[in-house]
Amino acid sequence: MPPATTRSTPEPRLSRPQQVAEAIKQWVMEEGWQPGHRLPSEPELIDRFAMAKSTIREALRILEAQGLVKSRTGPGGGVFVHAVSEQRAAALLGNYFYFRDLTIDDIYQLRRALEPELAASLAGRLSDEQLAELEATRASYAAQPATTAEEEREQHIGSLRFHAQLAEMSDNPLLRFLIRFTANMLSEITVTRGLYDPPNPHLWQSGVEFQARLLAALRDGDAERARSVLGEHMDTAHRFMKAQEAAVIRRFLPEEPLF
Repeated sequence: MPPATTRSTPEPRLSRPQQVAEAIKQWVMEEGWQPGHRLPSEPELIDRFAMAKSTIREALRILEAQGLVKSRTGPGGGVFVHAVSEQRAAALLGNYFYFRDLTIDDIYQLRRALEPELAASLAGRLSDEQLAELEATRASYAAQPATTAEEEREQHIGSLRFHAQLAEMSDNPLLRFLIRFTANMLSEITVTRGLYDPPNPHLWQSGVEFQARLLAALRDGDAERARSVLGEHMDTAHRFMKAQEAAVIRRFLPEEPLF
């Protein structure tokens, strides 16, 4: 009996406007046009792509929805190359994960892989001003443990802001985006699922101490120590957050069987 073959689902065929949109993107890349560059006029696009006016307009609407071009009316108007902001990109990617039920394990698997390497890459490379900014962020929630759920929420968001701020100091735009996006997703999961209630002073204390050790390693230029400290920080935070998640689940389970 011949071995079973796996059938792959064929890619959906692109409509004409989608094909033109892709062709325009390729054209922009080939020409090296930067944000603010005005695209050729509508008649020129019709002539270049040999497509109807309606197809060209729909292609431009697709590109505008993607944030890659921007239309302006009035004198000096037209369609211009536009850079997608990090906020827009993160929002679109967040929408993709909206119905995928991300877990604490999912988030920390990525954080554990990325953030220690970020720390190692920044050791000895941060200015006194940058280190002072990180210390100021840490100090904003390091004074005392939270006593209410609201204080715990604010401290947790502040701690994630520290990590996003650290990522912003990287020269690697992809690493910077992924870490900031992951921190934002964890913040959203924490808030929407109420994982900050009840307050957990052990989570707060360990975070404050790990971040102090990390700042010392970054200041000393010790890449291996920075990598090790942040890896241990991620492992510890993961355990605490899993415990918080379990506590929330128990809080909503009935004490007696329903049936």
